[in-house]
Amino acid sequence: MSKFKFELQNVLEIRNFEQQQAEGELAKCIAVETEINKNLEVIAMQYAALKQQMKGSLDFSDMMSQSQYSKLLDYQKEQLLTQLAQAKIETEEKRKILTECMKKTSALEKMKELQYEDFKLEMKRKENRRIEELSSIKSFSEN
Repeated sequence: MSKFKFELQNVLEIRNFEQQQAEGELAKCIAVETEINKNLEVIAMQYAALKQQMKGSLDFSDMMSQSQYSKLLDYQKEQLLTQLAQAKIETEEKRKILTECMKKTSALEKMKELQYEDFKLEMKRKENRRIEELSSIKSFSEN
């Protein structure tokens, strides 16, 4: 009995590899976004702590240093928001690439499944023909 061989198996393996690479790239982009969001949370906590400190202070030099620190936090926040916007754009691009890779891979896998079903049907037909031949030989030899 012959074995099933998908003619485009090498292409399918390459597409699977490309898909895995795209998944890895997307995961990296998502990790960058997560890190930026964590940094934004840290700045928000620092900003809240600064506001808490400013409530009780009446010293002008403390208020000036706290104001400067507040400006620094605002600047850092703006930088992180810019980075986050860029990271989101990059993540969306990687997501589109992954979607395309998945479409190509699934198309080849579907083709492989269809060819395998055709192969099984052909094997069944051959087996039925052999059984019929054996039956006819057996009935011929009995007569």
